[in-house]
Amino acid sequence: MIYKIQTKLYFLSLSIFIVLIDQFTKYLMIYNNKLFINKDFLVFKLDFVKNYGAAFNIFSGSRTFLSLISIIFSILLIYLIFRKNTLKAIDLYSYSFILGGTIGNGIDRIYKGFVVDFININIINFPIFNIADISINIGFIFLFYNIFKNNR
Repeated sequence: MIYKIQTKLYFLSLSIFIVLIDQFTKYLMIYNNKLFINKDFLVFKLDFVKNYGAAFNIFSGSRTFLSLISIIFSILLIYLIFRKNTLKAIDLYSYSFILGGTIGNGIDRIYKGFVVDFININIINFPIFNIADISINIGFIFLFYNIFKNNR
């Protein structure tokens, strides 16, 4: 289905909403971490970690490289959302979630030099993550779902 510019602005707005939620939660953790750290919520608890790398702390200490990757991917995703006229809704949702998470973590890298991670899963041993990471993963799940659905 082909989407008009107004509809594509909805998907950009979704990305902006994700960035705002991500940055707000990180702000709460940075400036109120003593209130939140080690609060247990059954399945997860809140911690405070400065992640100087990317997922699973790869490329740790490569602030400039990771910042450039965030900027390049953000521009590419915005281009895909606005310029490609043959996208289905699931593609636009996918790109919007990935864009929101990429910008959210990119803001941290550029302005702080690290990404704030704070969600720690209790039931499995998994790296600590944040709202932007969740958003990126949701976007990739949508993307993979659409790829596998279309290849059947």
